[in-house]
Amino acid sequence: MSKVVERFLRYAALDTQSRDGEEEIPSTGKQRVLADLLAEELRAMGAENVSISRQSYVYATIPATTEKKIPALGFIAHMDTSPDASGENVKARVVTGYDGGTICLNEKKQIFLSPSEFPSLGRYIGQDLVVTDGTTLLGADDKAGIAEIMAMAEYFLAHPKLPHGKICIGFTPDEEIGRGADGFDVGFFGADVAYTVDGGALGELEYENFNAASGKVAIHGRGVHPGSAKNVMKNASLIAMEFQQMLPVFQNPMYTEGYEGFFHLSDIQGSMVEARMHYIIRDHDRDKFAEKKELFSCIAGFLNKKYGEGTVEVDIKDSYYNMKEKVEPHRYLIDMAKASMEKTGIVPDVVPIRGGTDGARLSYMGLPCPNLCTGGENYHGVHEYISVQSMEKVVRLLVEIVNGFAQGF
Repeated sequence: MSKVVERFLRYAALDTQSRDGEEEIPSTGKQRVLADLLAEELRAMGAENVSISRQSYVYATIPATTEKKIPALGFIAHMDTSPDASGENVKARVVTGYDGGTICLNEKKQIFLSPSEFPSLGRYIGQDLVVTDGTTLLGADDKAGIAEIMAMAEYFLAHPKLPHGKICIGFTPDEEIGRGADGFDVGFFGADVAYTVDGGALGELEYENFNAASGKVAIHGRGVHPGSAKNVMKNASLIAMEFQQMLPVFQNPMYTEGYEGFFHLSDIQGSMVEARMHYIIRDHDRDKFAEKKELFSCIAGFLNKKYGEGTVEVDIKDSYYNMKEKVEPHRYLIDMAKASMEKTGIVPDVVPIRGGTDGARLSYMGLPCPNLCTGGENYHGVHEYISVQSMEKVVRLLVEIVNGFAQGF
């Protein structure tokens, strides 16, 4: 088994789920366990300036081996896994020589990974796939990225005569809840430019992402006995349903692709007296993003006129913005990644991120930071998987990017 896969399986076995709504960073103390492990491994392989911040950000450097002036290059991945599916007691296994059929993830619970439901499997016939047991996510998002960066670092540290510039390594907590860059120290990190290794299928290269906001809705009803409810009761759960029905039907993740934005209801809790909903609001276009937020507020205003002021409260907070305007002035980052992919036999697929990465925030913090693939598929769910061969190619890609910087400047 290749070292990158061994690393990935070791990291995947650790539960590092983040938790939304927490004030502290990291939002869960268990992320620190992985941070400590990574720092220990970095020291053991000979990396320099290895440190862990109080908030569990991991930093390390590989010194330049040439006097040539080369921009300091960073690679960043996140340690937490998504709250959308359990990350506890992950049981990963490798399916060798995938034959194109249905993979039984869990016979007892009758959970399957089928090409009829997940057509992407057709691209991996003959390859070795890392899968779950169908009860948890796998954690390739983004422990595959971590493993790939660590394998790249180990390669250069084991070959100190290879010429390259300064390489900076950073691992963040809480990316999945939109806070991965909150405590990131760009100055201490020391890179001039960077890549996040946090994308999906092999070949993905991204420098555009959604503008993102969270929208929280609190609805205050009025409870009375249903036998005497006429013109008195205000059913908070029904008003919540009305709020959702007033949003554009087709601006929903299940109907959108490419550059199309959406409103996504990610959580709802309710009774007759109180109801709460949590949305994420997304659009690549800044004007359309503003229109979506305005509509969200206008619906609340309309319902307050209908049911009485104070019935519906909304709280909208921006999370991050499209990094395109910050990355485009450094177009060579995209060109270098594309050329490196082609040299390693990867077909580049420049696509907009239908989500976000730490790189979006970091780009606005002065660190231009497009996103590279990890090779994973079906993130955030129990059907997640990743190809061993894809992971190995991504390691070669990272090595080639470093070589490209050494040769190109």
